[in-house]
Amino acid sequence: QATLVESGGGLVQTGGSLRLSCAASGLFFDINLMAWYRQSPGKERELVAAAPRTGFINYADSVKGRFTISRDNAKKTVYLQMNRLKPEDTAVYYCNVQGHLADLTPFNSWGQGTQVTVSS
Repeated sequence: QATLVESGGGLVQTGGSLRLSCAASGLFFDINLMAWYRQSPGKERELVAAAPRTGFINYADSVKGRFTISRDNAKKTVYLQMNRLKPEDTAVYYCNVQGHLADLTPFNSWGQGTQVTVSS
């Protein structure tokens, strides 16, 4: 079995910063993609940033230049550093991890979500 645990959300004023973490537990053969999504009430879940094991990191245009995704493969953890936060960044943020478990079973799972609220 494998699980994802998120942390780091909270309330911050416009222009502030937060750092989200998502740690994967369990035995993995590989983790090919670690990504962050967010969802606001009444809106579709949208991709914020994605970090493949190899290849280019991708960011949504709305966060480019403000957010930084990084991954610590040894700790099986992905981070999202969010700077110069805006009210429109308010959402529940979810991590997504894709890869294979140690027995080569495909793995694609979501964290429990962490609330980020940016006040005006």
